[in-house]
This record gives sequence, structure tokens and C-alpha cells, in this order.
Amino acid sequence: MHVLEVNHLMKSFGTVQAVQGVSFQVKQGEVFTIIGPNGAGKTTTLEMIEGLVPPDQGEIKFGELNWKKNGDAIKKKIGVQPQLSAMFDLLTPSEHLQLFASFYDKNRPEEEILKTVNLTEHKDKQVRNLSGGQRQRLAIGLAMIGDPEIIFLDEPTTGLDPQARRNLWDIILRLKNLDKTIILTTHYMDEAEQLSDRVCIIDQGEIVTIDQPDSLIKRLTVEREVRLSFLEHEEAAINSEKILNKLTVVSRIDRDSTELKIWTEDPEYTLLELFNYTKQQNYQVDQISIREMSLEDVFIEFTGKEWRD
Repeated sequence: MHVLEVNHLMKSFGTVQAVQGVSFQVKQGEVFTIIGPNGAGKTTTLEMIEGLVPPDQGEIKFGELNWKKNGDAIKKKIGVQPQLSAMFDLLTPSEHLQLFASFYDKNRPEEEILKTVNLTEHKDKQVRNLSGGQRQRLAIGLAMIGDPEIIFLDEPTTGLDPQARRNLWDIILRLKNLDKTIILTTHYMDEAEQLSDRVCIIDQGEIVTIDQPDSLIKRLTVEREVRLSFLEHEEAAINSEKILNKLTVVSRIDRDSTELKIWTEDPEYTLLELFNYTKQQNYQVDQISIREMSLEDVFIEFTGKEWRD
């Protein structure tokens, strides 16, 4: 069941075409993540879906509802993570939740939200005394207060330390377990890979690809990269390279002194043949690793741009 349908969204600012024909659907209960380089159009796309910016062309539907005819009803179905400027330094998390609850006809219990976002022990602290991670957790709690079906989280972990980021990941997974639909943008590839049911890559205002993270990685290549180094002098690497070049499953080898990088379709077979040879020659392998492809490799392949936080 699709809870959100976006069809042929277009948006220009002067001569700049920020969004060019973006279309996708989001299923109920999934984490749908939008990623892209700076200036790709992902923020503008999100703002149009949230009703903050009107599209020049295109359609946004929440089930049978659209912004032109059903704006008030849509606002009750969605929750948007507010930026820190939406909070009041002298109010506590408890007071913030009570204030935001007054904006809705129905809301989730304050105690339940505080527990979900791990702020029960900090509910009476003024916001100015909360850490960055605690403020971000409160922002998610405020997005939950109206018991929305769809929650928009715009780069919720940016600027947080690794532990605080992991805490946010746990909260997002709890929301998913509550059958909430999450629309997420992030600057972290590992975050998108770990949390997303599907990933949408946007570049230059257009969708490049949409798929499950694992499927995107599998589509990228069937090869794996094997790295190893020898304890002996460079001769061990040179001779091993010659043997490896005879294997049909090996497509490329880079050698740097005693180190080899091997791209192979069958790393297990490649290593078996290599170790049979090194044992015969009494060569000693110092270090070895098999590098897995990641969502960052997919991003670079599809956009031609290196990802930067």
C-alpha cells in the first residue's frame, strides 16, 4: 500500500531548475531515504512534499489526499522534525511536548514519547542544558506528538558523535516497529545502508535510481576487492601477480611494492589458488582482507561524485 505518491515534481528558482520531474512512491511502514550531493534538489523535494514550498508542476498525494484540497487533513497525517530554532531554550522537553500536543486533535501520551526517545530522565531540564543528541531526540519526539502516519526526518544525526548517532538509529527503528513510515534524508552512507528499506539517489534535480541498498550494491558489480601484502621482498608480490593474472576470474591487479590489490569474481577460489602457490614458494603473507562494496560505492558510480559529510 502506497501512503505517498510523488508524480513529476518540477521546481525552478529563477533560471535554476532545482527539481526536474521527480516521481516515486513510498509504502506504508518503510524507511525511505533520499540521498544526493549538495545542491541535488533533495531538500527542495522534501519541502514540496511537506507542503512548505509549492511545486511548479506535478502532483503529491497522500493516499486520496492532496495539498490543494486536503491541506488540513494532510497536516494531521504527517510529522516533521523541527529544526532547533523551533525550540525554546527556557522550556523543558515535557513543556515542549505539551505545547505541541495542543496543536492537534489527538496526540500520543507524553510519557510514551519521552520513553521512545530516551528523554524520561531529562524531561524537566531546560532545552539549553540538553546535549546535541538529546535535542535531536526531542525534535523527533515533537514530530511524533500528533501520532502521524508519516514522519519526515531531515538529516537528524548531522553533527552528532557516533554514540548519539547510534541512539538516533535505535529510535528510528522503534518508529518503524510502530508501523510508522519514515522519509529520511542523511549525509551518512552507513546510516542509509543500515536503516533504509529503499534508497532514492537524486542528482541535479533528477532521480538517478531507487532500490533496496543490498540490491543497489549487487547491481554495481559482481567483483570483490582482495588486498594482501607479503613479508618478503618485492619478488613475492611480482611472482604472485603473474600467477593470479592466469586466473579467468581475476579482472585486474594493482601492485605496489609488496602489496597487491586484486579484483575477482570469486575471491575464495582466487585465494585458494594463491595460497597453494605461496605455500610451494614458502612466501609468507603478512595481511589479507576482502573489501565489501558499500552504498558509498553505489553513490559514486551513479553520480560520479565523491560523498562528503
